[in-house]
Amino acid sequence: MGSVRKASAWLGLVEDNDERYYDDDEYAGGAQTGTGQAWVTDPRVQVASETAEETGRRIATVTPDSFRDARAIGELFRDGVPVIVNLTTMDPTDAKRVVDFAAGLTFGLRGSIERVATRVFLLTPADTQVVSGEAAGRRPDGFFNQS
Repeated sequence: MGSVRKASAWLGLVEDNDERYYDDDEYAGGAQTGTGQAWVTDPRVQVASETAEETGRRIATVTPDSFRDARAIGELFRDGVPVIVNLTTMDPTDAKRVVDFAAGLTFGLRGSIERVATRVFLLTPADTQVVSGEAAGRRPDGFFNQS
């Protein structure tokens, strides 16, 4: 295999058909077969969704098409799941209704609502803390704290 072909294969531009580097017997013993679990390289690696459900760390993203989808937002928020509501595809009048619904929902359940972008809102339950994106050790006047 030429150097240009090797570089193209490494970049994924062409298929790597050079099999002289792979020994099937060497790699066959590393995979777990018949155990019902997916093969992972490190035993400490877990599937993120299973871990998130076990520890209660989940965030829902909802992009409603109409006001009828507000019920899904309310059910998720009522279950204690922070919800990101993306209203960019909605009609402005329906989007205003969803924001009013979300504001009432967060007030009633003692949560908070925060605008994160144009027509995108984050609803957080009462037991969730939103951490600011400001860098630690940064002073309000723009200089770093060097002490």
